[in-house]
Amino acid sequence: MDRKNELSQKHVLVIGLAKSGYAAAKLLSKHGAYVVVNDMKDFDKNPEAKELHELGIEVICGEHPLSLLDKPFDFIVKNPGIPYTNPLIEAAVAKGIPVYTEVELASYLTEADIIGITGSNGKTTTTTLIGMMLENSGKNPVVAGNIGTVLSEVADQTTNEDIIVAELSSFQLMGIESFQPHIAVLLNLFDAHLDYHGTRKDYGQAKARIFLNQTSEDYCVYNDDDDEVRSLVKAVKSKKIPFNTKKEVMDGAYIRDGYVMFQGEQIILVEDILLPGKHSLENILASIAAAKLAEATNEQIESVLKTFSGVKHRLQYIETVNGVKFYNDSKATNILATQKAVSAFADPIILLAGGLDRGNEFDELIQYIGNVKVLITFGETAPKLIRIAKEAGIKVIQQVDNVEKAVPVAYQHAHAGDVVLLSPACASWDQYPSFEERGDMFIEAVHKLR
Repeated sequence: MDRKNELSQKHVLVIGLAKSGYAAAKLLSKHGAYVVVNDMKDFDKNPEAKELHELGIEVICGEHPLSLLDKPFDFIVKNPGIPYTNPLIEAAVAKGIPVYTEVELASYLTEADIIGITGSNGKTTTTTLIGMMLENSGKNPVVAGNIGTVLSEVADQTTNEDIIVAELSSFQLMGIESFQPHIAVLLNLFDAHLDYHGTRKDYGQAKARIFLNQTSEDYCVYNDDDDEVRSLVKAVKSKKIPFNTKKEVMDGAYIRDGYVMFQGEQIILVEDILLPGKHSLENILASIAAAKLAEATNEQIESVLKTFSGVKHRLQYIETVNGVKFYNDSKATNILATQKAVSAFADPIILLAGGLDRGNEFDELIQYIGNVKVLITFGETAPKLIRIAKEAGIKVIQQVDNVEKAVPVAYQHAHAGDVVLLSPACASWDQYPSFEERGDMFIEAVHKLR
């Protein structure tokens, strides 16, 4: 529903810039709101603040002064990463001022239907797949949200001829009031962001807010194999569409006789899907359910699944060199992600792992690395990973300087049919500015093998 006119003459405080706050401030001003921006970064080092100031928007930088609330604001838009324990946010809540994230603005700015995707793992892959599956479907899919493109900015540019596919974080969903995706997807729940939410229960409830404003005309796509997810969707008002890799759920997506099925219809043979791993199959079932509800064709879905090799740095297939397959999972910056990555393969694995030492040990990996025949490790955590590799009975263990040097060493140990997997289980910051740069280094090194 298009409610742009409701923003006119509103008094709005935007707290925290980055991409979302910057976009929100510009959009609010564009649609007639009186905007004040507050950001912790000093004005002199803040190009976004300078640009907004040049547009005539009041900007206050360097602190979050409580005196800001002396002004009569209709609502606040905060950066999702700013916690609700921030004194300025606490004071605003105490005064009864609504506190939103920029995702809420999407409700005001678009006429397009929205497919919203949330969960602890797999959001980006699922969002990307749904967007690709909806191409050539009669409506133009626009992918946005936590995947990198600000949702409210996209929403302002769409019409009822478009369909928005949005990756949504728990941080973003805590700041909604009327945001209503026509199709809402909840993939799974694992321990994450508990430093922000406080408890796992609060974290789960934040995720479940994706269903808050849905009606019987909307759809809830959920993981039927996750007890916590099933519990969270019990009371939703929308039509429930389950997906399950272990049993048949006739009103949803499931596996039967080697085929992916949706509501009794064969979609694709599992063996024809390029993306590996059980967790990938869960994401695929969720994607198919949402895409079919949005009228994607079977031909388009099949074409995508036969060619999609993964989101970059997320269990991304790179290439096969003399029978050895190389996968880039540089986004695996924690143990859970690496557990899932190594579990995705039945073939022998040469694992490349290591990075920033955050003080934790890696014993939780031991039971998952039974098919790892070689460990090549690097970075600060190399000694810790070598210890658990020895305990797991891995016979070939080597420490190298970095990812670039790890690739040719891994290839020397590899035989046709093996998988060389970069899945570090650690952040990159001891050696690389980002996991993206680490992954790019891996990709470049693999291409050099040719």
